[in-house]
Formats: sequence, structure tokens, C-alpha cells
Amino acid sequence: MRDKEIAMKTARARNVDDYLAALPENSRAVLKRVRKTIRVAAPKPVEKISYRMPMYNYLGMLVGFAAFKDHCSLFIGPSVIEAHRRLLKRYDTSKGTIRFTIDKPLPATLVKKLVKARIKENEERLRKRRTASQKSR
Repeated sequence: MRDKEIAMKTARARNVDDYLAALPENSRAVLKRVRKTIRVAAPKPVEKISYRMPMYNYLGMLVGFAAFKDHCSLFIGPSVIEAHRRLLKRYDTSKGTIRFTIDKPLPATLVKKLVKARIKENEERLRKRRTASQKSR
């Protein structure tokens, strides 16, 4: 399936189940495992479709994922990627994205570690905001 075909099928997704159902079986299986790992790692994430892809929020944007013709991507943010650069050296990364192929998916333990790091960032950002807010009163 080409990127354009995937985009057209997933564009109508109202929720993550719809998104996954629109994917070819091999991509669907890999991203279902990613979804399950995110849901285990994150305490009550809000799951939604944003920018035509599954996204998870917990005290702000947490993580997202998408399928493309030749790869899948995990959108976790630049600081998490930089902090885990050594663990991600075998994957193609850019500013806030990790790209992986269906035949070499991200291990669940790595996804869990990355999601937990992002949760920690979001919680720290909220704590700093609260502290700053209390000081300005």
C-alpha cells in the first residue's frame, strides 16, 4: 500500500480503532503492539486522532504513531530522543521522530522506557508551572 493510499484510508479515522483497521495487516499488528505498550506505560492517557494519526496526551502531548508505505513512526519529542540517543542508534531518527520498519519494530521495553521518560518530562513541566504560579501570587 502506498503512502497516499494509507493517508486516504486513515484520514477518515474517528478514533484509534478506525485508524488501525484501515492499515494493512502487517502495519496494524506492529502498531497494535505499540498502542498496547503506550497504554500500559502511561497512567490513563487520553487517546485521540490528531493530525490524522493516533496521539496520546497525559499532562500535554505524550506520544503519537503512524504508518507509512515503508516504515512506521513514533512521535515522542526531541528531548526524549536526545536523552536516549545511544539506545536509538540503530533506528532512523529526526528531531522528534523515530522511524522503524515493520520487520524491525521497536521493542516494547524501549517504547515503555521512552514513554516513561516523556511522562516524567510532562510531570516536571507541570510541577514547574505550579511552582512559578504559586511564587507569583
